[in-house]
Amino acid sequence: MDKDKLDDNNYKKYFYYIKYPVFEEALCKLEIKCLFGETLSEKYLFSDFYICPSRSPFIKEMISVVYEEDSLEQIMKNIIGDKLAYDNFKVCYLRTEYGDIDYEERLKSLSQIGFVITGEPEIHNPKIILGITRINGKWIFGKYEKNDYEWHIHDKKPYSYSNSLSVRVARALVNIAVRNNLELKLIDPCCGVGTVILEALSMEINVVGCELNMSIAENAKKNLKFYGYEDVITNGDMNEIEERYDVAIIDLPYGLFTPTTIEEQTALIRSARKISDRLVLVTFEDMDNYIMDAGFKIVDKSYVCKGKFKRYINVCE
Repeated sequence: MDKDKLDDNNYKKYFYYIKYPVFEEALCKLEIKCLFGETLSEKYLFSDFYICPSRSPFIKEMISVVYEEDSLEQIMKNIIGDKLAYDNFKVCYLRTEYGDIDYEERLKSLSQIGFVITGEPEIHNPKIILGITRINGKWIFGKYEKNDYEWHIHDKKPYSYSNSLSVRVARALVNIAVRNNLELKLIDPCCGVGTVILEALSMEINVVGCELNMSIAENAKKNLKFYGYEDVITNGDMNEIEERYDVAIIDLPYGLFTPTTIEEQTALIRSARKISDRLVLVTFEDMDNYIMDAGFKIVDKSYVCKGKFKRYINVCE
């Protein structure tokens, strides 16, 4: 086999292993649905679509599948028959709760796979990592990738406040908003200190933010500067925005720093209808009637919990 088979993205199938805390299960399932168009029933899925695992807060590891067989022995025969060759490679076992082999068997499988690959292994600084796992009786082998979780550096942004969205939730909301089109124009017109903006920028999405409160807007600008991002924050009223965007994300203000009345909140929803084709709206109460009155259709719903608070997530078009 030409080793380029493992160097490109011309795979037919991808295996993703998913992890989430219980209080983010519903959010995870909505994100997976938006990214893959599939309903998550287990903590893994197969797809014919590639997503970099580091995009999602919930994809822990993945294998770009080269072989899927009933036995490890058949995987080894395939490797030998295709003359798979690599220098500076490492083989790892992707451990899940769906495998049914013990520690000794996992070590043995790594040794057997490594032995039949032509080339020199490199444990500490491999050029390529190969993965092997067993899922519900099937053995899977291919190129291994894991979530680098580098986006967690945004947890330590200089400016934040207690009611901000978590980095994990913000990242999931961005994926729900843009789905698989990273070329969309995204706006967070009530961006606070820029939590959503940071996640979108880290994915190289075309995003801008607007914040009514001048001091909070300045803190958002400082957060972006801290991580070396271009300033895309404007201090202003979203009701006065005239430009149109493909999608908006709004964590609806509920009174700590900004509008408190239902009239002001519904005005923001109506403004979102004017400036965006699609909206991901986060609220602290059920606002279905107000959303529909603004001209949106709710196409999906979810929620996420933070302590005793429950935030409703509405995907609107």
